[in-house]
Amino acid sequence: MILAAGEVMRTSELIKSLCKEKKISQAELARRMGQTPQNFNKKLQRETITTEELMRIGTELGVVFEQSYTLETGVKLSISNESKQ
Repeated sequence: MILAAGEVMRTSELIKSLCKEKKISQAELARRMGQTPQNFNKKLQRETITTEELMRIGTELGVVFEQSYTLETGVKLSISNESKQ
């Protein structure tokens, strides 16, 4: 999904789009994560998904989750669910 310059996609919108792309319901994703669909939906509505949950969503759906900062020196500080070998 391409956003216009300056547009920000909310975490809940990102997860909904990911579920659509992977052809899985949000309820099924919630169950795979050990949560009730109701609890997961409330987290999406409140935008209170944790970084650990985002990493788990990536793992459950077979995609890479990465969050990073890039310093002015070009050094990248990041976390990811992708295993390092």
